[in-house]
This record gives sequence, C-alpha cells and structure tokens, in this order.
Amino acid sequence: MGARPKVSFITVEDEFGGQRLDNFLLRELKGVPRSFIYRMVRRGEVRVNDSRARVHVRLQPGDQIRIPPLRLPKKPPRKARLANLILEILYEDPYLMVVNKPAGTAVHAGSGIPTGLIEHLRETRSEIRFLELVHRLDRETSGCLVLSKRRSVLRALHEELRQNSAGRRRFKKNYQALVHGNWRVKNQVVDVPLVKNVERSGERVVLPAQHGLYAKSIFTSLRHFDSSTLVEIKLVTGRTHQARVHAAASGHPIAGDEKYGIKQINSFYRSIGLKRLFLHADYISFIHPVTSKKIELTCSLPIELRQVLSKLGADRTEA
Repeated sequence: MGARPKVSFITVEDEFGGQRLDNFLLRELKGVPRSFIYRMVRRGEVRVNDSRARVHVRLQPGDQIRIPPLRLPKKPPRKARLANLILEILYEDPYLMVVNKPAGTAVHAGSGIPTGLIEHLRETRSEIRFLELVHRLDRETSGCLVLSKRRSVLRALHEELRQNSAGRRRFKKNYQALVHGNWRVKNQVVDVPLVKNVERSGERVVLPAQHGLYAKSIFTSLRHFDSSTLVEIKLVTGRTHQARVHAAASGHPIAGDEKYGIKQINSFYRSIGLKRLFLHADYISFIHPVTSKKIELTCSLPIELRQVLSKLGADRTEA
C-alpha cells in the first residue's frame, strides 16, 4: 500500500496576492476537478490562516493555505484541453499575451460549460505560473482577447478598464458587426444606460434603462448592402453585451444575435450561411503596464464572416 496522503500547507507568494481562492487552488492542484475543490472549501477542509473561507475570497501575500489529504493523479488529465482548437497568438511577451479567440469558444468554464479558453491555456501552457483573463468576450464573439501573466499587470490593465467605465477611453476595443437595416448616420453616438441581469422569458439579459449604468458606443457605417450595414463599433465604456444591446436599441440588431435579435431576421441570415453572431473584435490598443509602449493589434474578419458579406450582393456604399 502506498503512503497515505498528508495535510499540506502553501504560502501565497507576492505574485498571487489578490487572486481568488478557487483560482489559486485550481492552479496549485492541477488535475483536481473544480467541483471537488469547491466541495473541499465548502466543507471547511481548506483553510486560510486557520480559518474557513469562501471560494471567492481574495488571497494576500503570506497567507497560509491548508490543503487537506487528497490523492492527486500522477499526470494531470487532459480534459481541460479543447479538442481541435487552433489558437492564433497575436502578441506575447513575459507579461501578457493577446490571442484571436475563435467564435464558439467560451473564455472560461461555467454553468454547462466544462472548460473554456483560459483553462485550455493553463493546461497547454503549464510553464506559465499565472494566467488570467484581462477582459471577456461573449462565447459567439471572435477576435482580440488579452490575458495577463502577472498579477501586477492584471491590476494595471483592470485600472485602465475602470477608466473606460468612467468614459475615458484608454483601453480601446473596436468591433466589426453586421447589423440589419440601413444605418443611415455615418458616425452615431449611442449613450443608452444599461441594466444587467434582468429576467426576460426565463433568461438573464441586459436591457436599456434610465436607472442603468452609463454606457456609450460609437457606431460608424463601413459598407451598405440592400438590407444590412457593416459597422465599426467603438466601445467607450465596457458593459456586458454593450455592443449587442446598443445595436438592438438603435433598431439595428446584430445579425445572428439569438438573445437580442429578431427570430425572422436571423432566419434570413442563416439562409445565406451565417451560423454565428456576426460580431468580431478586430482592434485593440492599450499602454503596456511594464514597458510603457503602445500595444496596437488588429485581426481581420474570419473567413466565415467574409463569405456572408460576399453573399449579400453588391456594396451599396456611396463613393
């Protein structure tokens, strides 16, 4: 018989100060299912400085984490990898990376989603000790996504994003979207406040509301077709589903949007080959927190979206 597993203690290093307990444990206990970790914490088997803690508690440098006896597999299972995922890395250095997220891939695991892009990268790039999402993209949205390799870099970029929420656009994110109808104004500001997690037909959505959070987007028409317009969307703030809700609130829902669009309109776009939300994060720029250099990256529309544009007919944009 092998030796019985023993209680172990881990000291939180400076680099991981501020990280959530669940994410810390997922990284330290590679191969242990998330559900098992949550159960250990809930039962009080994991202790922080000899006290019970919740999974969302933020750790501090020097904290002592008690890990109960458990048997770990000799090799971490490969369940976290997403089969056949080909991930384009747009930029990488010792501090951060920017990837071109494909549509249909969730950025992290969640309800009904066993694994996401961040779990996949932690598994396949195990030499990176710390890796966290700087921001998120919806599952059906493709394009530029920033991840941090340092806690200090994550904090700095989150501060840039908070400046965005206050209306100061320092962390710039632009999207291309195909919206239904003729967007007549060349450059249009949409500053409709938004409220999150409103129940509608049994699902949680984001809706326009006077009492909601300040939200501002700038829509620029790029190409006109008979029944659609290709637009650029500059997000001045960064609210959940902001581009999608602002487009719908303006009377021009994004093609393929099952949550905020119109069923009959989506049926038309499916008939010409659109199998996803036509929303792509094609541009991102920010100041590197360590080097102070401007990081400016673009990624072109995926081929499946370009094929949809080709099926819409002649470009009606005036010269």
